[in-house]
Amino acid sequence: MSKWQSERSIHEMLKDTPPLRESSDSITSGTEAKFPTSRSMPFPPAYAPPDVSQNGAAGTSTLLRSGSTKLESLKNWGVSTYKCTKQLLYEKLGKSSRTVDTELEVKIEALRETQRRYNGVLRLTTALAAQMTAASHTQRALADAFADLAQKSPELQNQFLYNADTQRSLTRNGDILLAALHFFNNSLNTLTNKTIEDTLLTIRQYEAARVEYDAYRSELEASGGSPGELLLASIERHRRHYERLRDDSAVKLQLLHENRVKVMNKQLLLFHNAVSAYFSGNNVALEAAVRHFSVPAPPLATSHAPPLATSHAPPLATSHAPPHAISHATPNATSLPTPHATSHATPHATSHATSHATSHATPHAPPLSTPPS
Repeated sequence: MSKWQSERSIHEMLKDTPPLRESSDSITSGTEAKFPTSRSMPFPPAYAPPDVSQNGAAGTSTLLRSGSTKLESLKNWGVSTYKCTKQLLYEKLGKSSRTVDTELEVKIEALRETQRRYNGVLRLTTALAAQMTAASHTQRALADAFADLAQKSPELQNQFLYNADTQRSLTRNGDILLAALHFFNNSLNTLTNKTIEDTLLTIRQYEAARVEYDAYRSELEASGGSPGELLLASIERHRRHYERLRDDSAVKLQLLHENRVKVMNKQLLLFHNAVSAYFSGNNVALEAAVRHFSVPAPPLATSHAPPLATSHAPPLATSHAPPHAISHATPNATSLPTPHATSHATPHATSHATSHATSHATPHAPPLSTPPS
């Protein structure tokens, strides 16, 4: 086929195709479909267009009302802040008088001083607990070191094991004392930083109400003999608010005093009994004090000490201890482990053990206090 015949066939094909403008509804390959369009399409039956005139007026009035309320609140806050600041400044300069409830002011100052002193005690007892924790860790490490040396030194095995058991016993007593100290610190922290702080929050609100009342009262005194009705209504409203907070503060102070005495009585008895029993070596009284005040018991540390091997003790000279060494021991003496073969001690070792037991016994230990029924 020549080039001229191919061009002719293409022209004939184009002539055979229908024109695009003959029918707007027909869709042919390679052309876009045309759909009928309308300038005014009806809305569905379920849709109703909003009434712009009514809702627009209501929305505008709501916005205006909200804006005016916010502006009024901001204006009142600014005026009140200015008057209170002016009143405080005049009080410091001595140009204005202040309303004073002498009895209540004395109680408030005493409460703030009590809070400062309790915070000081809390810092000291927290430091004591930290130091006891460090000592307990050191004693536990020392017990492990003694037990390890007992396995590697057969000639000093008994002596190392006795010291390891002694350090473990001291560690157990220290853990009980730490539980009592943590219980005391938690109770004192709750009393100081939560209970007292809640009362001081009400007192701060009372002091702010007092300043507002004095500010409006000073304005009344400065106005002469013709105060406005708005000023009188403001003074009466602030006076009622001040008196209500004053009564609330007095009631909270009384309730706080009763609660503080009750809590501190229990906690001080616990602190005294636990500390005195620990440092006197009376672990029975220490455990009794912790149980009596329902202190959570500390977790028991697992001991990995090897069993006592008394059969390998070297033979020592036999001599009996004097009878007066037993008479100095008391029923509440410390329950630290002691050598089991005291009947085979030398005279020098016996006299040393006697003096050591006498010095560690507590015939005059302070009596443990019990809470009043």
